[in-house]
Amino acid sequence: MPCFRFLLLILILMLALASAEQPEAIEALLRRLDTQRSPPSVQESAAKAVLQRLLPTHSHSFEFKIISKDVCGGHSCFCINNFKDSSRNSAEIKYVSLIFKSDFSHPLNRIRGTTAVEIVSGLHWYLKYWCGAHVSWDKTGGVQIGSIPKPGSLPHVRKEGLVIKRAVPWNYYQNVVTSSYSYVWWDWERWEKEIDWMALQGVNLPLAFTAQEAIWQKVFMDLNISMDDLHGFFGGPAFLAWARMGNLHGWGGPLSQNWFDQQLSLQKQILSRMLDLGMTPVLPSFSGNVPSALTKIFPSANITRLGDWNTVDGDPRWCCTFLLDPSDPLFIEIGEAFIKRQLREYGDVTDIYNCDTFNENSPPTNDPTYISNLGAAVYKAMARGDKDAIWLMQGWLFYSDSGFWRPPQMQALLHSVPFGKMIVLDLFADVKPIWKTSSQFYGTPYIWCMLHNFGGNIEMYGILDAISSGPVDARISENSTMVGVGMCMEGIEQNPVVYELMSEMAFRSEKVEPVDWLKSYSRRRYGKAVQQVEEAWEILHHTIYNCTDGVADHNIDFIVKFPDWDPSIINMSILAKQEHMQKLLTLHKKRRFLVEETNTDLPQSHLWYPTWPVVNALRLFLVARNNLSKSLTYRYDLVDLTRQVLSKLANQVYLDAMTAFRQNDAKAFSLHSQKFVQLISDIDELLAADDNFLLGTWLDSAKKLAANPGEMRQYEWNARTQVTMWFDNTKTNQSKLHDYANKFWSGLLKDYYLPRASTYFAHLLKSLEHKVNFMLEEWRREWIQLSNKWQAGTESYSIEAVGDASAISHTLYDKYFN
Repeated sequence: MPCFRFLLLILILMLALASAEQPEAIEALLRRLDTQRSPPSVQESAAKAVLQRLLPTHSHSFEFKIISKDVCGGHSCFCINNFKDSSRNSAEIKYVSLIFKSDFSHPLNRIRGTTAVEIVSGLHWYLKYWCGAHVSWDKTGGVQIGSIPKPGSLPHVRKEGLVIKRAVPWNYYQNVVTSSYSYVWWDWERWEKEIDWMALQGVNLPLAFTAQEAIWQKVFMDLNISMDDLHGFFGGPAFLAWARMGNLHGWGGPLSQNWFDQQLSLQKQILSRMLDLGMTPVLPSFSGNVPSALTKIFPSANITRLGDWNTVDGDPRWCCTFLLDPSDPLFIEIGEAFIKRQLREYGDVTDIYNCDTFNENSPPTNDPTYISNLGAAVYKAMARGDKDAIWLMQGWLFYSDSGFWRPPQMQALLHSVPFGKMIVLDLFADVKPIWKTSSQFYGTPYIWCMLHNFGGNIEMYGILDAISSGPVDARISENSTMVGVGMCMEGIEQNPVVYELMSEMAFRSEKVEPVDWLKSYSRRRYGKAVQQVEEAWEILHHTIYNCTDGVADHNIDFIVKFPDWDPSIINMSILAKQEHMQKLLTLHKKRRFLVEETNTDLPQSHLWYPTWPVVNALRLFLVARNNLSKSLTYRYDLVDLTRQVLSKLANQVYLDAMTAFRQNDAKAFSLHSQKFVQLISDIDELLAADDNFLLGTWLDSAKKLAANPGEMRQYEWNARTQVTMWFDNTKTNQSKLHDYANKFWSGLLKDYYLPRASTYFAHLLKSLEHKVNFMLEEWRREWIQLSNKWQAGTESYSIEAVGDASAISHTLYDKYFN
């Protein structure tokens, strides 16, 4: 007992020391990063350019100026003041940089720093809360700027002006897989819009993962690895994120030299713009994933082959990647070379690097000393390349593999680098915050993150109450080490309400009342107050956007995640049922998703709210359609809500069909199965009427990036495969990841999801009519062949909307609910 008390006392003292060191370490980092920013004139011009692109008619209505953060008592902030000029009236927006005064004995005018992000954030705040405007992604309705008064008539803020301080230094953005699910086919025009959106939302710490294969090509070829070897190492464009993490290799490849060159050029444009706006980009670093050829070139290196990650049959062409142990001296050599090659290509653009060596890949032993040495080696590789390097690590492993990462193992890793040299992303804090159960990550600075989306799925979902209060609770908690908020979705361009509120939490010092905020949001998004829509949003707040069941929301609605099972097997054992649900709801053995308990052996979709209030919300939206007929934001929300309601209805229709099948009721089965198929067709028609829900846009962007016919075919196959089968299959076994990245897109429903359901129901009906067993394998063989044919197809899909979305929505409401 005395020994235990002594160890406990030591732990308390260590945490206290860490807590004392942490603020100074972060302040030192912020001071250093501020010295690396672009000159004030460059950033002011960049902010002005954002205004010009967003609101060209008002480019002369605002005066932007850089001021010291001391104006805001040492905090990063933006100030909005009325500006009088003989020729015009305007609101003046000033930015206070993230600079800490290093010498209080010197005049304040010596401390000068710049960041255009706050200027643009201030512009956005003014346009929202004084002009009633709204900005979202183009694919979620775009901007609503019709409410902004004409130049010369802009409203004044209060006489003393407005000061909004950042509650925490950083607003982080992206997930390591967002680059594949959302950005993969983007050109500079689309990237420019995204960086503008980031700045308007206050993002100042974005992940910058584009083109790392071009850097690795140079590093590995310097180690005498040939291009032929690299062809089998890099994944195809749509699967690069998982090749980078060492989950797979070669799948969808090879990459052409055109791809390397094109992406490298694009990355330089991305970084240049981020820097112009005062952002701090986060670059990749070495996690240990290496080509198999390295085992021959360095036969004594400690390289192990990892186990299978979701292949159907362990095909070595893409299964079982190679990992160089961080304890091997070669790890540090390669890690240093990678960092230095980035410095050579991009210049000294950042000190913050992402590395997730242990993400879904546990160390070979749980010995804390070993883990500490591994962590120290990972950081040493970064620091050898950049002496000021900061390790940014996703904290997903502490949740997904919590059985391994107990307190001793967590502390060993988190304390393996000097305090202030590691920042952890509490990746799933909106649902399962780790900071609460780990003594603030044992003194390590962390960023409170919202994960929210998986696979780029399209589903209305959120936890607005958690978002509006969680970051504040974390920041004001005892001994808090929180240094930022973040958005870490796997895919973007969905649920704009969630991302607007989350972005604001970087500037909110107090909790937000969602009811009041949503009323304001509704008026901004549609440009006017409409009672029925505001009532609808109140319903949505308490239903769709109030998911409290703790289940990670990966869309498993039956239309897009069709169950692969034999419904004639009725008496499933408890164990078999659990295994069945695990297959439906989990990504792989690392428990990427929580399993929802059920009392039925039928497949279960994720439903966290009563459906009829949401149907009523749709009715209210439709009542308001005449008032908002010209609003693109309204049209998007109406289509999305109609899609959501019909998709949940289809889940019940599917279960009705399965129940009828089990009761040997062919007539009822035929009725319900036909209704399910009809719902797919009707939803496809609805989505076709809004150009934000088109398969053709995704495929067209992939083909446009190609430099020749061969690349065009390869890129299209990548694009089609990612959103359908995803990974490998055999003739009778679908990919384990099929439908992981499912999408509600017109064209995909009609030509992929509909024939899949139709063939399945046809086989079931045949078994009923002929009184024979359902041949599951026979259906799988037929469907997989059709899927693979579609994946390899080249038929064109529309990139323009067809039909009246409002009228179609109204017709479908009457058809199914009135």
